[in-house]
Amino acid sequence: MNLRQATLEDVDVIESLIRELADYERMADQVRLDPEVLKASLFDERPYAEVLLAEVDGDVAGFALFFHNFSTFLGKPGIYLEDLFVRPAFRRRGVGKALLSRLAELALERNCGRLEWAVLDWNQDAIKFYEGLGAKQLSEWRIFRLTGTDLGRLAGLSGR
Repeated sequence: MNLRQATLEDVDVIESLIRELADYERMADQVRLDPEVLKASLFDERPYAEVLLAEVDGDVAGFALFFHNFSTFLGKPGIYLEDLFVRPAFRRRGVGKALLSRLAELALERNCGRLEWAVLDWNQDAIKFYEGLGAKQLSEWRIFRLTGTDLGRLAGLSGR
């Protein structure tokens, strides 16, 4: 297995992996991905996220898309894993574990205080997998999100 940082030439495969993940999560109808925006977000002068690709025998087996956040309590950056996906043909072969292990290494190399992510509550296989790696579920936290018109409405209240 080979793990590597994605490059500009990988945009098409990254888009494909994102769409495959959305299908798996039963959210394909929610994908609004613009390939040019993805390309700019990952590979312009100031990238907003990074991607690790896992390859098995030359085939892309999965990916991890992540970015830095910051913990005020720790006073350190962290890594937030936005997406982890392993193609069905490569599951149960250590690909997911290898990607998470590499992210843990990156977190330590970059002096991060934590690695965190969210998982859908129905995805019991993933929850068991993460718990088996030593990850702790933070049941006291809830995720909030603003999008679309709600985001625009709140931005309009800033008074600028």
